[in-house]
Amino acid sequence: MFDKATFIDEAAIYAALEEGKRAVSRDAVETIIKKASAAHGLTLPEVAILLNVHDPELVEEIYKCARGIKQRIYGRRLVLFAPLYVSDYCINNCVYCGYGQGHKFPRRKLTMQEIKNETLVLLNMGHKRLAMEAGEDPENCPIDYVLDAIEAVYSVETKNANIRRINVNIAATTVENFKKLKAAEIGTYILFQETYHRETYAKMHPRGPKSDYDWHTTAFDRSNAAEIDDNGAGVLFGLYDHKFEVLALMQHAEHLEAEFNCGPHTISVPRIRPAGGINLESFPHIVSDDEFKKLIAIIRMAVPYTGMIISTREDAHLRNECLELGISQLSGGSCTGVGGYCEENAKGVRQPTQFKVNDERPLDQVMYDIAEAGHLPSFCTACYRNGRTGDRFMEYAKSGKIQDLCQPNALLTLKEYLTDFASPQTKELGEKVIAEHLAQIHNDKLRKVTEDRLKEIEAGKRDLYY
Repeated sequence: MFDKATFIDEAAIYAALEEGKRAVSRDAVETIIKKASAAHGLTLPEVAILLNVHDPELVEEIYKCARGIKQRIYGRRLVLFAPLYVSDYCINNCVYCGYGQGHKFPRRKLTMQEIKNETLVLLNMGHKRLAMEAGEDPENCPIDYVLDAIEAVYSVETKNANIRRINVNIAATTVENFKKLKAAEIGTYILFQETYHRETYAKMHPRGPKSDYDWHTTAFDRSNAAEIDDNGAGVLFGLYDHKFEVLALMQHAEHLEAEFNCGPHTISVPRIRPAGGINLESFPHIVSDDEFKKLIAIIRMAVPYTGMIISTREDAHLRNECLELGISQLSGGSCTGVGGYCEENAKGVRQPTQFKVNDERPLDQVMYDIAEAGHLPSFCTACYRNGRTGDRFMEYAKSGKIQDLCQPNALLTLKEYLTDFASPQTKELGEKVIAEHLAQIHNDKLRKVTEDRLKEIEAGKRDLYY
């Protein structure tokens, strides 16, 4: 097992970026785009060339290729989820985070009943998938607290609904603790690297256990050793040069493929955002909207099989644009404060948040908007519960066969949402979306079974999936 993150080779990244500047040309870029369109991925030097493209016509070709890959592997399906913050106690002092130890505010962790109350609010929105979030504090938020919180969420049911899968975003931990998370039936273990650049990482994490670059960066090696084979990677764009970060993400993905035959299940693309005590003027590597869209498209081309996640850090307009460039998962109706859903519901005073939310649309509006744009909203969790995780999921994703399962499952979860939670306006539009996408299931038998299950949902059955 790795205890040093030697798979992140900064010299190789810088060399690739320099060569990318020199080698970028229309012919080279068009050759790479043609290769990428087969959805088999790209090499580090090829990604470096794409990152150095500035010609608007070639950028549009990159966008076109990314759209095609997303359509080929995931179709128009988009999976929705919500974050659930259970504790803001943290002993780290990350420069970019509103929960850093240096920020003085009344810390809070939810009781099990409060967690159930938050879960109830999310269920009544229509959510089925959560990402549990907690700061790092072994005394106030130990692993046993996280395990109890997971159990509390799974115990809540209402309106024929329950949370079917919890992804967990907590600090890098031991193999023993990862085994406990596995036994608690989590979905994906999520951990953002923040920055892969060692010097910048040290500056951004001046003290606390997160300051150990190697311990943090090798967390997925330990989670895989504990048989958690769905892992979610990501960086916080804006801490260092985004071109470097994209290539480092590629190196990390290649390492996981080589060691475990399974790259990251998801890659998230958060950008640094204002939070309590944080001034963006202190960060010289802020990523523009145009560069942000381009890096999303390039990641989709480079790692075509991975799910790509965008959060409510971005505003509604930009999120809608990015959905066309490779994003396959997004949060909706989100709150980034501990206890925030109940307080928002009661119109109370919000707890301090980890970062500023820029898309404050309620879930129903998000559902309507993405359906109106031609996408298929989904709350599907079927792969987790059918054992299609890790390399088994990758086999389906890389071959494109995942669509044969995802399309029907997305339709069934959308039907549940429309029946139980949607506004009249969203329900009317959603039924049209179901009819349109049902007709796109080319297998007659599968389409007929899906039609029958849609009728069963109308009659009151829930949680039907392939």
